[in-house]
Amino acid sequence: MSVSPHAPSLAQASRWWRVALRRVVAGVLVPMGWLLGSSPALAQVAPAESASLSGLVSELLQRQTQAQAPNPAPQTPSGNPVKSPRVEVVLGELDPRLKLAPCQKVNAYVPQGMKLWGKTRVGLRCEQGPVRWNVFWPVTVKVWGAALVVTAAVEPGQELGPQDVKLAEVDLAESTSPAVLTLPEALGRLSQRRLQAGQSLRQADLRARRWFSAGDPVRLHVTGSGFMAASEGVALAHGDEGRCARVRTSQGKVVCAQPVADGMAELTL
Repeated sequence: MSVSPHAPSLAQASRWWRVALRRVVAGVLVPMGWLLGSSPALAQVAPAESASLSGLVSELLQRQTQAQAPNPAPQTPSGNPVKSPRVEVVLGELDPRLKLAPCQKVNAYVPQGMKLWGKTRVGLRCEQGPVRWNVFWPVTVKVWGAALVVTAAVEPGQELGPQDVKLAEVDLAESTSPAVLTLPEALGRLSQRRLQAGQSLRQADLRARRWFSAGDPVRLHVTGSGFMAASEGVALAHGDEGRCARVRTSQGKVVCAQPVADGMAELTL
């Protein structure tokens, strides 16, 4: 069974698109603070009761996803609204061997620390009945939006060019690694592993950029409380994206800075 909230598919990947995506799916962590109880085996769940519980789960997921939809939608600098991702919820099934006591009032909730993204689960708690049972319903939340896919097989270590990738609609929640949304994020990058044609390109599929090598001169942008400054130094280690690189400043001090561009690193004091 699937539940598809009424949200248009994504038109293009951009930083404004990212704003829309965050507004759709951010904040789905619902702090309930409840202890997770057990499920006493008293009475087999009847098909009608199972359908009723399924309906509760569907209603909860629709509320959770639709509540995050941008209203009004964010706009690009040209004034065109950014379309929201298309959210699809696929309900799994309770264990057919599960037995539950009769319950007059069941509440569906998102367990504490659980994220409505990819394969997840929703809690069902009996709040009025002879036994206060608690069970979890498996669900899959798919978020369809525009991201890069590879156009042909890519070998490990291959440099990606404009002919190797294209925008297509993919399930952004399919992997824990973020999808690559724009061409600049992919062009010139080396593949970390073999990729199949049509495969969604993920950050984990790409090797980190090397902005400079050990021994190269480095421009340092220094920021602190109420000030900004520029300096120069020499790299003591390779400057790989996402990793701190040791740089010796012109004053002889060794600092750990974040590589951000060709021959450039940022230092926050």
